[in-house]
Order: sequence, then C-alpha cells, then structure tokens
Amino acid sequence: MTAEPPNDSPAADPDVRELAQIPAVEVITRASVMLMSAAAEKLGLASDGEQYLDLDEARRLIDAYAGLLSAAQADLGVHRQPLREGLKSLQAAFREASRYPDSPGQGPGEKSGC
Repeated sequence: MTAEPPNDSPAADPDVRELAQIPAVEVITRASVMLMSAAAEKLGLASDGEQYLDLDEARRLIDAYAGLLSAAQADLGVHRQPLREGLKSLQAAFREASRYPDSPGQGPGEKSGC
C-alpha cells in the first residue's frame, strides 16, 4: 500500500511537477522572453503600443532582464547571443523613446555587465 500526498501538498500540483522536469536553461530562457516581451510592451513597441507606453516600468523590466542575463550568461550556451541581442535592442528602443536619454552607460541594464 502506497501513501498518497495530501491534495494541498506541492507534489499534488501538476505545475510543480512539470517545473521540476524542465532544465534550468529553459526556465531562464522562458523568464528572459517574458521580461523582454513585457519591456517591449512598456516601450510601446506593440501594434497598439502607445497606450501602454511607460518608460519607468520599461526601465525596471530591462534592468531585471539584464541582471538575469548577467547572472546566467555562463549557463546559457547557444541562447546567450540571441538573448544579449534582445537586450541591446530593448536598450536602443528605450533610448529612442526617452525624451531625455540617459548618458552612455547609465541606461537600463547597462550597469549589469552584459
């Protein structure tokens, strides 16, 4: 007779079990894509993006994305370069959208070393 975990335990949650089976690089990549997408929305890059333009929020998202890339770059393998290019594109879009662009090296994510 085997004991079954109670319904409220993490082992009973199929999402938790699924996460345990995903390689770390894929989790990091998925998180990166989510941060990139959210930043692009806040930069007004979507087709109806002007209504969502929020540079303060975009800066936070780009900073978080750059920090994640910086922390994980040694483990990203073939994903490293495309993710870094995505960061550079977001930084350029942020600079273009800013009424008063930051000094070089002071923009979002530029201090993280990516």
